[in-house]
Amino acid sequence: MKVADAKKKDSKEGTFRASGSSTHVESGARKEIIKKFPVKANLEDYEAAYASFSWEEAKKELSWFADGKINAAYNAIDRHMNDGRRNKVALYSVDAQNRLETFTFQDLFYLSNRLGNALRDLGVVKGDRVFVFMPRVPELYIATAAIAKIGAVIGPLFSAFGPDALKDRLSDSGAKVVITTQELKPKLDEIRDQLTDLEYVIVVRGKGELKPGDLSYEELMVNASEHLSCVHMDKEDPLYLLYTSGTTGKAKGILHVHNDIIGLHATSKWVLDLRDDDVYWCTADPGWVTGTAYGIFGPWSLGASVVAYEGRFDAKSWYQLIDRLHVTVWYTAPTALRMLMKAGDDEVGRHSLDSVRHILSVGEPLNPEVIRWGMKVYGLPIHDNWWQTETGMQLVANLPCTPVKPGSMGKPLPGVYVTVVDDEGNEMKPGQLGRLVVRPGWPSMLRQVWRNEEKFKEYFKIPGWYFSGDNAWKDDEGYLWFVGRADDVINTAGHRVGPFEVESALVEHEAVAEAGVIGKPDEERGEIIKAFIVLNNDIKQTPKLLDEIKDFTKRKLAAHAYPREIEIRDSLPKTRSGKIMRRLLKAWELGLPVGDTSSLDEE
Repeated sequence: MKVADAKKKDSKEGTFRASGSSTHVESGARKEIIKKFPVKANLEDYEAAYASFSWEEAKKELSWFADGKINAAYNAIDRHMNDGRRNKVALYSVDAQNRLETFTFQDLFYLSNRLGNALRDLGVVKGDRVFVFMPRVPELYIATAAIAKIGAVIGPLFSAFGPDALKDRLSDSGAKVVITTQELKPKLDEIRDQLTDLEYVIVVRGKGELKPGDLSYEELMVNASEHLSCVHMDKEDPLYLLYTSGTTGKAKGILHVHNDIIGLHATSKWVLDLRDDDVYWCTADPGWVTGTAYGIFGPWSLGASVVAYEGRFDAKSWYQLIDRLHVTVWYTAPTALRMLMKAGDDEVGRHSLDSVRHILSVGEPLNPEVIRWGMKVYGLPIHDNWWQTETGMQLVANLPCTPVKPGSMGKPLPGVYVTVVDDEGNEMKPGQLGRLVVRPGWPSMLRQVWRNEEKFKEYFKIPGWYFSGDNAWKDDEGYLWFVGRADDVINTAGHRVGPFEVESALVEHEAVAEAGVIGKPDEERGEIIKAFIVLNNDIKQTPKLLDEIKDFTKRKLAAHAYPREIEIRDSLPKTRSGKIMRRLLKAWELGLPVGDTSSLDEE
C-alpha cells in the first residue's frame, strides 16, 4: 500500500467581503500546494503548451477520411484495427456478480458493425435518435459505438431513471429506437403508448415473449453482417444528445457533435494522462456525460483499456476491483471519495492499490480535506477538474505537471480561455468574485439545446462569453476557485459566502461525513447560513456537538460564514452523478416547488 504523510499545514480558507461594487477574496488564501507526480506526464510544460497550442495541430492526431470527414466511433475503435492495437483489450467488463468478460478492439469492431447493420435494416438513418437504456453491460458500449458508426444520434440514459424521466427525454428527442435490457424494459412498457415516435425497442438478454415492436438483440446480431463502413460525418453533425436536469421544469437536451472527439482525445491525453499500457476506470455511468465522454470516446481514442463495473458502490469492492484489474488511472467523483474516506484508513490498508499512478475527481468541487486524506492513504494527490455537460470536455484542471492547490479547480487547459467577469463581461482582477465564463471556440462546446433556441441563447447572455452559471475567482497564479452556482451564493449581512466554502470547512470536522449548505431567509441578516450534515459512523448528535461544529466552522472561515443553523440528516439528496442537490435542500426547507428530480439518487 502506498502511504504518504499528508501536509499538516492548514490553508486559510477564502472568505469574501464586500468592497465597493465588487467582492474580493482576502489576501493569503489558498497558499497550500501539493506536488507529487511520480512519472513523466504527457503534458510536461503547461506554460509552454498554453502559449503555443492550436486546435488545428491537435486535429492531426485524429483519423480523418480522405474527403475531410470524420467519425468519432471510427477514431474510438475502427482505426485501432490497423495501428497495432487490434488484439489489445479495449474493455474489461465486470458484472454485478463480479464475473469478468474481456473484449479486444477487434471484438468491439465486429460487434458494433453487426449492430450497426441491424439498426440500418430497421430503417435507422443518419440523424435518427437511438437511445441506450442499460446498466454498464458490454452491450451498452457496443451500442454506443454502433449508433455513431451509422450516423445516428446516441441518447445515453441512466439505468435508474423512472418512467417519467424516460418519457420526458424520449418524447422531447423524438427517439426512434431504444436499446434496453429485459430487467429495465418494464419502465418503458409503462409509457410506451405515450411515445409516438418510438418504433422499436431492442431487448438485450431477453427472456420470454416479446411484445409488438420489441426485438431480440441476440437475434438481430446473429443475422447481421460484420462488415460495415463508418458513415463519413461532417464535424458539425450530431454525435450524442445528453439531457441535464433543470432547476425547474423538464430536463434539457444538450446536443454535441463529432467534432467533440478532438477535445476528448486531447484532454484524455493531458488531464487523464492516458498511455498505451494504462488500465483506466471511470466510475461514472455512461448515462451521464462523464461516463460517455471519458468512459468511452476519449480513452478509446487514445487506445487505453477501459474498465466497466456493473456493481454498486462499496469501498471493499472498489478496492478489490482496482487490485484485480491493476487499474492505473482512476477517475471518480468527490462524493465517492468522501464515502471512501468515511469507510476508513483501515479498509485502504487491506488492499495493495500499487497499480494506481493517477487519481482524478469531477462532478462537484473536491474538498481540500479529501485531497489531504488521499495523500495520506494513497500516496497520491487527487486531481480535481471542472467542466460541464454543456462544455463537452474538461476545460479547467489540476494537471499532472502542475502543483495541486487543494480546493482549486486548477488552471484553464491549452486552447481554452476561461476567466472571471462581471455581469457586463468585463474581466475581474485576481481575487475578485465574478461569473465563470469561457471564450467560445473550443471543439466540444454544445451546439444547441434540443428544440429550445431560447435556452441555448441564455448560455451566451454575457456578450462574448459562454456563461457557465458558476461563480468563481482567480488567484495571482491563474488557478480558478469555484464559489458556487450563480443562484447558490449566500448574502448574509452584506457578506457573500459560497456554500462550497462552508461545506469544505464542515467536512474537515472529525464528526462530519457530508455537508450541504443553503441560504435561509432572515429578517435581520437577509439570509443566514443553514447546514445539513451527515455524521460519521457511531457519532451521536448532541447540542454540545452542534455548538462545537459551529465554532469549528467559524474558526475555519469567519464570524459571518458559519452556519447558524445545523440540521442532522441520515443522507443528503444527490444526483446520480454524486452532486449534492442544494436546490432540493432549499426547496424542502422553504416549502418551494422541487422542480425536476429525475436525476435524484433515491437509492
